[in-house]
Amino acid sequence: MVKRVYFLAHGGTVQGVGFRSFTRHQAVEHKLTGWVRNTDNNKVEGEAQGEEDAITAFLKHVNKGPWLAEVVRLDKEDREVVGGEAEFEIRH
Repeated sequence: MVKRVYFLAHGGTVQGVGFRSFTRHQAVEHKLTGWVRNTDNNKVEGEAQGEEDAITAFLKHVNKGPWLAEVVRLDKEDREVVGGEAEFEIRH
């Protein structure tokens, strides 16, 4: 079953450590679409869409983050599936 989830990573350290690139790489590896971006308040947010098992595995990686990151909390919220989305992008 395809689902979509919004995620918000709170740190420690989630900006300036390659978090967005790491997240995009994990999304591509898990065949997910969606987006990721930094927020103005030093968090990283995004949406990921794909098979439920792939979303679960992806979020485990995002919860850990890249090597230098420190994720204190990862909030998640289900969203409506978006039709026609073809890739996972880094937004600025």
